[in-house]
Amino acid sequence: MEEKKLREMQTATEDIFDGVILHVMRDQVRLPNGHTSVREVIRHVGAVCVVPVTEDGKIVLERQYRYPIDRVITEIPAGKLDSSTEDRLEAAQRELREETGITADRWTDMGLYYGAPAYSDEKITMYLAEGLHMGRQQLDEDEFLNVEFVPIESAVEEILSGRITDGKTQAAVLKAWLILKNRKQEP
Repeated sequence: MEEKKLREMQTATEDIFDGVILHVMRDQVRLPNGHTSVREVIRHVGAVCVVPVTEDGKIVLERQYRYPIDRVITEIPAGKLDSSTEDRLEAAQRELREETGITADRWTDMGLYYGAPAYSDEKITMYLAEGLHMGRQQLDEDEFLNVEFVPIESAVEEILSGRITDGKTQAAVLKAWLILKNRKQEP
């Protein structure tokens, strides 16, 4: 198979940092041409994100401060898994409930998103949530965010104009928009 010719093989590994969210490794690899190189890799337990859509076509967005970039950005509800074995749908349901107070009747798995595969193995599973029921937010003690309801077409415009810059939000909202658009066109 042609892809096997692209594969790099780990020959040595070293732990660099073991934190609360991230684990950093420095790996020695053998390249397809036989030479060696170094790969610094961030290992992550994984995450989920949700595009919640109301019956009238609005999506739930959050405004949250992100320390690494020192700004408040717009995102969809999301969060990391509690463990690598946690059921991803259950994690998505938990994150949606905690961050927004919302539960949903219908869930669609929209696939995986790798935000930075050049240096991180973080895998985010994207979901579309419909049949929403409003409830009370249950934020973590160290979590601060504002929730807003925005027509999905407006969110798409904000993505295309560069005002929504979060990668997982861009990918998941655009996928959800296409899924919903295609459903309307079905006989």
